[in-house]
Order: sequence, then C-alpha cells, then structure tokens
Amino acid sequence: MELVLIRHGEPEWVRDGLNVVDPPLTERGLMQAERVAEVLGGEHFDEVIVSPLLRARQTAAPLLAAQGRPETIEPFLEEIREPNWHGTPSELARTAYEQDRLRAADERWNGLTGGEAPRDFVERVRTGAEVYWASRGVYRAKHMLPMWHVERPAHRVAVVAHAGTNGVLLCQLLGLDPVPWEWDRFVTHHASITRLSTMSMSDGHTFSLNRLSDVEHLPRDARTL
Repeated sequence: MELVLIRHGEPEWVRDGLNVVDPPLTERGLMQAERVAEVLGGEHFDEVIVSPLLRARQTAAPLLAAQGRPETIEPFLEEIREPNWHGTPSELARTAYEQDRLRAADERWNGLTGGEAPRDFVERVRTGAEVYWASRGVYRAKHMLPMWHVERPAHRVAVVAHAGTNGVLLCQLLGLDPVPWEWDRFVTHHASITRLSTMSMSDGHTFSLNRLSDVEHLPRDARTL
C-alpha cells in the first residue's frame, strides 16, 4: 500500500495586516498547486481524499481535474482549529504562538485559549483515520511493534491536507507516540509531497517513510513553509 501526503499550497494568512481564518491560496500557492498536479497527475490513485478547509481544496483542485475525479472531502483531515482570529491584527496570532512555544512541553497539550487543544486534535485525527483505514481493510495488528493488517497491498491513496494532520497520520502509521506539536515534528513545505509505503513481513505489514517533504517539482524561489 502506498500513501502520498500532500500539504496545501501557500495560504493568505494575513490580508491588509489582519488575520484570515480558513484562508484561500496566494497566487504563488495556486501555482504550487498546479505544479503538484503536473507531477502527480499521471500517477494512478485508487482514492484522493481532501481536507474540508479551503486551502487544501484549492490545492487538490488541479490534481482532481487532471485525474478526472470528483472532490472527496474527509472531515477528519481538518487542521487544528485556531481561535476565532478573523479580522484581528496579525500580531495577535503571532504573539499567541510565540507564547505557546515558551510553555513547558506537557502544558502545550492545552493549546491556545479559544482554540482546539492539541490533545483533542490528535485524538480527532487518529480516531477518524482509524475508521477510514479500517473501512479499507487496514488496521493495527495485535503486535507490540507497529504492524498492520493490509488487505490490499497495491492500494494507493493521495491525501491533500495540512502540516498538522499529515504529521499526525505519519506518527500513527509509523507507530510514534503523539506530541502536542505534530506540525513541527515533521517539517513539511507548502505543496510538498511525502510518500509512505508498506513493507510485507511474515506476520503483517509495516509502514516505511520513503520521502519527506519533496519539493523538487517547485522552483527554488517558490519553496515556502
């Protein structure tokens, strides 16, 4: 089984000095999305699933068009929910994140005031992913090590989502314990491509990380974080 995790393109987080909630892509972000479609459009995927947030949907649109597929939204792929900062000065969000990074590690599970706590975010994504994978015949084997039962080893899925949600999926599939900074543990660029595949063993399958945050399809001056 192969999974291709795609992070959304560059979003317009700030407009006229004010925070934008659920932002669209910038012009550069739209170009990044087109480059993703160019490099992946000719690959076969059994499924392409997309986060419900606008930046992910706009990133997925060129790829779906290249493959002649309808949009398939999976709500569990939504990024961690921030406080309702829409229309507030951009310094408010920047300062809140700076202060959060100064907290003790365990305290960061509580998250930002008014936003989704990382503990709830990780649980939401992991639980949603477990249900999704199980419906495709993929589930953790009864084993101390991170082994999986995979009914269709040739199945290929593309996921268009976010740094946080893709990070949670990576940790879940590789058998890593969660942390309250999943989006910073695996650093992925905008419109980057991360690939995982299963390796067959005598008593199941295990996931291997083949490539992390590949941006070779993007011009060097269009590689953003």
